[in-house]
Amino acid sequence: MSNNNALKQFRIAAIAEGFSWLGLLVTMALKYGFDMPEPNKWVGYIHGFLFIIYCFYIAYFLFEEKWPFVKCLILFITAFLPFGTFWAERKYLR
Repeated sequence: MSNNNALKQFRIAAIAEGFSWLGLLVTMALKYGFDMPEPNKWVGYIHGFLFIIYCFYIAYFLFEEKWPFVKCLILFITAFLPFGTFWAERKYLR
């Protein structure tokens, strides 16, 4: 995998993971506020898959491209923060 291609894919994964996180918040409101658990289940599956892909790219850049550990740790932590992966994509992945 070329570095430039992998970085583009990582940027897409970061944005997709961020949107799935926001989607999960919306479906949590549906689940607990309106007793509609089904959307949360499916968005949860999608979010989990995208989170794993995002973490895969962090590991790839850490071990294969020799990115600094602190940078990769920050990228990992941003996945747990509201709008974190959007910020990380702008600050670290452009």
